[in-house]
Amino acid sequence: MTIYLLILAGYLLGSIPFGVILTRLFGAGDLRQIGSGNIGATNVLRTGRKELAAATLILDGAKGAVAVLLARHLVPELGDHAAMIAGAAAVIGHCYPVWLKFRGGKGVATLLGLALALAWPIGLVFAVVWLGTVLLLRISSLGGMLGAVSAPIAALAFGHPVYAIGLAGLAVIILWRHRENIARLRAGTEPRVGGKKDAPKGAGGA
Repeated sequence: MTIYLLILAGYLLGSIPFGVILTRLFGAGDLRQIGSGNIGATNVLRTGRKELAAATLILDGAKGAVAVLLARHLVPELGDHAAMIAGAAAVIGHCYPVWLKFRGGKGVATLLGLALALAWPIGLVFAVVWLGTVLLLRISSLGGMLGAVSAPIAALAFGHPVYAIGLAGLAVIILWRHRENIARLRAGTEPRVGGKKDAPKGAGGA
């Protein structure tokens, strides 16, 4: 029963739409009607409010991390499995939040928070790949996808097979959530960070 409660708690935690809440709270409008309509930090940045974008990124990441830490504290006997399951539930909650009719974000920031809490070296690899790609190519979605794919590889390299399996499954979800971005990348029309505020529906990678 405890593991099911953890899954529910992780999902509900992950489903909190911080981007929507912050932009409304601070008068930046309805995030779902701005830019790409995505609820993540990349789209918050299109409002011109960098501080809100940073706060959204941190809070979305914290959802994954807190879910992992709660699982370890409440069900220590299940160890890695409970942490991975609760964290995965948070990522799924962010991508498919019940409060927004299951239309959520791309899950990258929440997955990063999860990876850092599972094992910080995994999260570090994720962050370096994500941010490095964004800095070099200025394409947030590509950075997020490459970061997500790097996480299970890093987990295997650092000797965490349980994490590797869970992170691989979540990477598939991240790629699925970015399917429109992938189509635009292939067409050469994916917007770049720092470009026009108006972005195609679904653009962005957090």
